[in-house]
Amino acid sequence: MTEADRQRVVDAPLASPAPAAGLIDVLGRRYLLKLLVRREISARYQGSFLGLVWSYINPLSQLFIYWFVFGYIIGRGNVERYAVHVFCGLVVVHFFTETFNAGTRSIVRNKALVRKMAMPKEMFPVASMLVSLYHVGPQVVILTIVCLFCGWAPDPVGVLAFVLAVAVIAVLGTALALMFSAANVFFRDFASAVTILTNFVRFGVPMLYPYTMVDDRFGRFAELYLLNPIADAVLLVQRAFWVGSTSDPERTAAEQIPDHLLLYGLGSLVGSLVLLLLAQLLFSRLENKIPERLS
Repeated sequence: MTEADRQRVVDAPLASPAPAAGLIDVLGRRYLLKLLVRREISARYQGSFLGLVWSYINPLSQLFIYWFVFGYIIGRGNVERYAVHVFCGLVVVHFFTETFNAGTRSIVRNKALVRKMAMPKEMFPVASMLVSLYHVGPQVVILTIVCLFCGWAPDPVGVLAFVLAVAVIAVLGTALALMFSAANVFFRDFASAVTILTNFVRFGVPMLYPYTMVDDRFGRFAELYLLNPIADAVLLVQRAFWVGSTSDPERTAAEQIPDHLLLYGLGSLVGSLVLLLLAQLLFSRLENKIPERLS
C-alpha cells in the first residue's frame, strides 16, 4: 500500500458542533441532577440539630396559625374548615414561590460550578424546582393527616386534581426560573424583582378568600381569574383535600369549586408547557454569554 493510499482526503464540509439539548440533556444527566438536589438539601439543614424535621415543623406551625388566628380570633364562618382551605393554597404558593425565587438565583449562586464544570446550565433551575418539590412532601403529609381526622377520604378525581396541580406548578415554576435565572446573570435586579412579585401571589389566588367571592364580585368576568395557572392549581388542591374534609363534600364541590376545573387545569398545563418551550429558547440564546458575565 502506497503512502497516497494511506492518506485519504475527505471532501466534506465541516459541521458545527451539535447544539446543547437543554432540558433534554438535563434529563440525560440524572445522576448529576440528583447530586445537585442532595447538595442543596444538605446545605439548607447543615449545622441544624433537627435537620429535616424542620420541613415538618414549619408547615405545621403555619397550619396552627391560620387555624387559630383566622378560625377563632378573626373568624371565617363563611368558609368551613378554613385552616384546611388556606393550607391547600399554601402548599401551592410555597412550591411556586420557592421554585421561582431559588431558581432565579440558582446560576449566580452556583457560579463556581458554572465556570468550572461542563454541564447544561438548565441543571440549576431544574434542581431548585426539585428541591422545592421535595419540601412539598411534608406539607402534603400534614395536610393528609389533618384531613383524615376531618373525615376525608381520597377519590380518583381528587387524586387526578392534585397530580395536575403539582404538574402545573412544576412546569410553570421551571419555565419562569429558566428565564429569570439567565436574566439575573446580566442584571441582579431581577432577583429583587422576583421577590416583590411573589409577594402578590398569595393574594391573587383563592387561598385567604374563597373562589365564590371572586364569582360574586366579578360575575362572568370571573372566568378571567381562572386564566391564572396558580389560581387553578390552588383550586385543584382544594378539590383534592379541602372539599372532602367538609361536612357535605358534594354540596361544597357544587358551590365552592368552579365548573370544568379539570379542563382549566389542563389548559394551564398546556400553557405552562408552551411557556417552558419559549423559556428554553430564550435561555439557549443567552447561555453562551453566561460564563463570561459571571467571571
